[in-house]
Amino acid sequence: MLVNTPHPVLACADNILAELAQIADVDPAFMKTSDKADALLKLVKIETLLTALRLRVMATADDVAEDTGARDVAAWLAHHTQSSPKTCRAELHLAAALDTRWTRLAAVVTAGEVNLAQARVITRALDELPDDLDADLLVQAEKHLVEAAAHHRPDQLKILGRKILDVIAPEVGDAEEAKQLQREEERAWETTSLTFTRRGDGTTRLTGLLPDAAAARLVTYLDAFTSPRQQSTDVVVPQHRARAQAFCTLLEHLDPTKLPMHGGDATTVIVTISHDALARDRAAASVVGTDDKITAAQARRLACTAGIIPAVLGGKSEILDFGRTRRLFSKPQHKALRLRDQRCRGAGCTIPAQWCEAHHWRPWSKGGKTNFADGILLCSHHHHRAHDNRYSAERMPNGDIRFHRRT
Repeated sequence: MLVNTPHPVLACADNILAELAQIADVDPAFMKTSDKADALLKLVKIETLLTALRLRVMATADDVAEDTGARDVAAWLAHHTQSSPKTCRAELHLAAALDTRWTRLAAVVTAGEVNLAQARVITRALDELPDDLDADLLVQAEKHLVEAAAHHRPDQLKILGRKILDVIAPEVGDAEEAKQLQREEERAWETTSLTFTRRGDGTTRLTGLLPDAAAARLVTYLDAFTSPRQQSTDVVVPQHRARAQAFCTLLEHLDPTKLPMHGGDATTVIVTISHDALARDRAAASVVGTDDKITAAQARRLACTAGIIPAVLGGKSEILDFGRTRRLFSKPQHKALRLRDQRCRGAGCTIPAQWCEAHHWRPWSKGGKTNFADGILLCSHHHHRAHDNRYSAERMPNGDIRFHRRT
């Protein structure tokens, strides 16, 4: 009589599922600390071993796809497990590489000595080696990275993988690294994207993908704004918010005259506002060419420093005044203000002058002049407050500005 014995792999899977079912209701909170530590390490090892076994099965499961008419086993698995098709396809690619090419790596993955994330990094580094590289050098490269995996995280292995030729073949390492970097830069440029999505609540979501070098430059610029600003208030601003606010400030400080011509003139923002609204903080200002509106206080603040042009309208929308960038303090005036004020003149603020913005003590909307006597340096935090109608400001005998919340 024939006994239908399940395949060892299937029997193992059944046993694991049965064992997990037995402890489904067990609360690990009551484990000893040492037992929790041991369990975490062992479960990670088990997870690694199971993943390695699944990859081995995937590498030989073309017949599963053929039997069901699926494109490949990755598509079949994604469909039946509600998994990400992209993730399953990446795992199939890794499974095939381990099964047919990188056998030394496959052995340590199967033994649970290298995890899936490390294996992905190693296979990518090996796949990107020159096609004409000597076979013995390929073996050395694989061996070196496999040994390095015992002491390095995936991100560290990526760096080692990029420099692997410096270890196994220094004579060609520099040239090949340059080629790899060029390929990486080309891929980064081709995949660069920036999208703007209006949320309908006064904010726009920016979603972007930038080359590393451009992103690093942007971070440097933003951190230049945020680092000293942290000293201007006792309130700790989260880094993500501080950088976002710094990004807004960076845009305000761009020199329109150095931007490409746009609409017959250097890129310029024109804001229209009635004279009555400008003087009394009533209503809002409209940004020409968009549906956007800003407060009168915001319009006055931008008019101090940003390259906007305010068009002040009368009762019948006739143009009473069409401002020019002469409203802005000149470079010599900025230098003189820095020399005189030394720092932000907000009471108690220590932000140095080079990080400050020039403010009209008497608003230009009320006849203020853009001159040395009427100018004063304020950091971005205090400049916003100076144009916030919820606060009153008084000039102290020493020239500092003290702000009070209106009641």
